[in-house]
Amino acid sequence: MRALPLLFAAWMTLWQLSSADPPAPAGGRDPDDRIAAHAAAPAGLEDYLREKMARRRIPGMQVAVVRDGRIVFSASYGKANLQDDIAVTPATVFSINSATKAFTGVAILQLAEAGKLSLDAPVSRYLADLPPAWQAVTIRQLLNHTSGLPDILVPPRGQGTGSLVGDGGEDAAWKTVQTLPMAFPTGTAYRYNQTNYVLLGRIIDALGGMPFTRFIGQRQFAPAGMRHAGFGDSRDITPHRAQPYRYPGGATTLATGELQHAFDEFPPMLRTGAGINASADDVANWIIALQDGRLLSPDSLRALWSPGRFNDGRKTPWASGWPRIDRDDHPAVAGIGGRRSAFFVYPQDRLAVVVLTNLAGANPEEFIDEIAGFYLPDFNVANGGALPRPVKALRRGLIARGWDQGMAVVADLKRQDPAFELREDDLNAWGYRLVQDGQTKEGLAVLQLNTELFPASGNTFDTLAEAQAISGDREAAIRNYRISLQRDPENRNAVERLRALGAPVADEPHRR
Repeated sequence: MRALPLLFAAWMTLWQLSSADPPAPAGGRDPDDRIAAHAAAPAGLEDYLREKMARRRIPGMQVAVVRDGRIVFSASYGKANLQDDIAVTPATVFSINSATKAFTGVAILQLAEAGKLSLDAPVSRYLADLPPAWQAVTIRQLLNHTSGLPDILVPPRGQGTGSLVGDGGEDAAWKTVQTLPMAFPTGTAYRYNQTNYVLLGRIIDALGGMPFTRFIGQRQFAPAGMRHAGFGDSRDITPHRAQPYRYPGGATTLATGELQHAFDEFPPMLRTGAGINASADDVANWIIALQDGRLLSPDSLRALWSPGRFNDGRKTPWASGWPRIDRDDHPAVAGIGGRRSAFFVYPQDRLAVVVLTNLAGANPEEFIDEIAGFYLPDFNVANGGALPRPVKALRRGLIARGWDQGMAVVADLKRQDPAFELREDDLNAWGYRLVQDGQTKEGLAVLQLNTELFPASGNTFDTLAEAQAISGDREAAIRNYRISLQRDPENRNAVERLRALGAPVADEPHRR
């Protein structure tokens, strides 16, 4: 099940040699580094992309940039298939995993635009035979993950760590998930959840007059000119599909073992949540079609990208199938999938960036803002340009006073402005990106500060533990993964990471 170690070692050696003397575009001296650019790349962009691939050990990657309604840059790098030495080309397709949810959001808005549903109507208006606790959940709450429904991929505590689907098939999983209790009262919290998108797929089937795969193909792939896009997983025969890979433990900078094959399994009922394969140009053309009115009207597009509201009036972190990146400068909406593929749309800037890879753990969502910075002169990520305003203020204070003075800096900022507030997710993303980019001391300080500001959050301790594992501090990572599990007993990632680190989970007998 592992990639051929000698082939991969030889390939990595060639790659490392090429980093000192970067390969030329197609037509130049290196035919395996094929680049098809629609316009001249900004100075330094291609070197940056090669460096990012080398640092994150990404076998194959495509990048496309959209500006003012056209593709201004498109490039293909590396290997789609290592064992057969097949290069990535513009026709290569990659699994976009959960970024598929953005397409499902568009399909639901298309049905709403046609008058076939209302986003604020209860799901029971369109689907029968649902548990009583599910019936009042709205379509919008399914789209933005505030439904509180139990997750079809997370078995009840004490019944193993695999998915319900994997344990018993689709029909059995669907019956089982309907017997589980709600995770939280609807509309009071956010939790990423695959059941939401199973229901949305059933709604598209019912109201679209055809299976959702065909509906999305006819209503989105075709009008957008997505010539290579389709649905499928590792079991399907998909022409030009990049072989997915992973490193042991699923990390990148932790990767000391041999590269392994990864396998995608998306049962048909889950493919509204994670089933699309496409090229970067396909996705770029889809974004263009979305913004020029071929898929949705301007009013529907604004609704698609607008946040929902929790019951108390706060904005939800997701719009309708799209994670939102809220900040004062250059806000974005995104599609993010499988820690390997992502696209950001910057509506105010008429800019979009698509990065697709075949490495689970490449996390391109962490460096797309940096690519955008090559096109937006004031968007200097290295100098904090992509950070929300409160985090920018914190960054200035930490640089001035010391990275270990986080709580003191926060206290000063609150004294200067009583309304000053930091968000857990913003600090998590910033701190982890610092660690991934080699600023380990600074990143760990930010993530440690996040646990102090949000001590009840399992996610802050989970991210700190992952960063500590990356930095080589195994004991600290184990300690904080265990704290994360205490805060959030349903955190499957912490269980898997503890096992990867060779550490027992405290209540392991009860989890089996």
